[in-house]
Amino acid sequence: MKNNKSDNKKGGKSYIIVVGCGRLGANLATALSDVGENVVLIDKSAESFRKLSPSFGGITLVGDASEMTVLNNAGIAKATAVISLTNNDNTNIMVAQLAKKMFNINQVIARLYDPERECVYREFGIETICPAVLSMKEIDILLPSIPLGYLEQEGGEVNQKIAEK
Repeated sequence: MKNNKSDNKKGGKSYIIVVGCGRLGANLATALSDVGENVVLIDKSAESFRKLSPSFGGITLVGDASEMTVLNNAGIAKATAVISLTNNDNTNIMVAQLAKKMFNINQVIARLYDPERECVYREFGIETICPAVLSMKEIDILLPSIPLGYLEQEGGEVNQKIAEK
């Protein structure tokens, strides 16, 4: 584990584990660190951490977050949130399930590429971010003359046509 700053003087109170140091993971981890949160960023490749901003003040850990030893080394027992953002849906669901069921983490978020898998995440009480659905919602906003049906409907439900295809 590498601590990029010896002292986080911003007084963050949360302990957030981010899994996956791609563009999204690197930017999120840096943003959380910049506002004073305690962040541990896990990735299988040490090279991935080169994407981090020099301002990142969290801890980096090389390892497979689907392995219990890696999660324990990351301090998952004291985590207030786990956010799994790898490019692999199977890894994200496994990490999210471990965080939710084995470590009783309340705030668990996972990125998924296949919207059809969202029901699996929902069964486990895991919040999801699906780039395909988010993009369709934004396109729906940008093309108001062509209603695609992705905007929130009354009652807060979202019509996710993409999951049906």
